[in-house]
Amino acid sequence: MATTTHSTGTSGSSDSRAVGRLRGAVPQGTLYRGREGMWSWVAHRITGLLIFVFLLVHVLDTSLVRVSPEAYNAVIETYKNPVVGLGEAGLVGAVLFHAFNGIRVMLVDFWSQGPRFHRQMFWAVGAIWVVLMVPFLVRHLANVFGG
Repeated sequence: MATTTHSTGTSGSSDSRAVGRLRGAVPQGTLYRGREGMWSWVAHRITGLLIFVFLLVHVLDTSLVRVSPEAYNAVIETYKNPVVGLGEAGLVGAVLFHAFNGIRVMLVDFWSQGPRFHRQMFWAVGAIWVVLMVPFLVRHLANVFGG
């Protein structure tokens, strides 16, 4: 049986796919489009950028020790406040997520079954992140706010 060609140039079998796209249906066969894969991608980029900014600031403030040890000591003294302590907690959270999500990305890319299990791996990354962050936050925030 031959499919008929309509005046629009589309075959009968592709009409249902075109209608599905017009209704806002999500194309199948993709890891992204508003699901775990997309949010993982977004969070990976944001945490990577935050880590880069920290490293840039860290290199700059550490280089002050060669220019003026007094200026270095003054800058380091400004870091001894609760706001910076919260920033340190955020940095640890960003590094942990970025590291474990990076492993997930490698598994999705290089393991033949990776795309099949990417959602489960995303939630595993979140669970590992929580398991590691909660004890860290208890100890770290006790030091930041408790003295």
